[in-house]
Amino acid sequence: MSLPKILIADDNAQNRELLEAFLARIECDTAFAVDGQDTLNKVESFRPDLILLDVMMPKLNGFEVCRKLKSDKTTSRIMILMVTALSELGDIERAVEAGTDDFLSKPVNSFELQKRVENMLKLKGTEDELERLRAYIREMEETK
Repeated sequence: MSLPKILIADDNAQNRELLEAFLARIECDTAFAVDGQDTLNKVESFRPDLILLDVMMPKLNGFEVCRKLKSDKTTSRIMILMVTALSELGDIERAVEAGTDDFLSKPVNSFELQKRVENMLKLKGTEDELERLRAYIREMEETK
């Protein structure tokens, strides 16, 4: 079985490096995006299971990226963890409305990030397995 893929999308190089270091204990493949449009491009080529998505990025902000990914059937099942310095209730509501799966405020606690990422990857694996079983059942019903 292949390693889970995590895309780290943040316009700040230090933040990308820090998040990558925090993920060191999790067996995964990582890739990086430097702005909102780059994130959408990397999703197509890298096919991540999870995106650590900064909100305040150039070209497209994290809310716009999240909304685009969650509204597209081919990318809607990618887990999104918004990681941002914004922490007002209105920002959290905007993130939820955009479709984020979880929300984490900066400065990020490494233990909390690791646990959330592990849980989100488990959930994604369970959802993927459920979808495979549904497809198998549909196939079996069609051959009857």
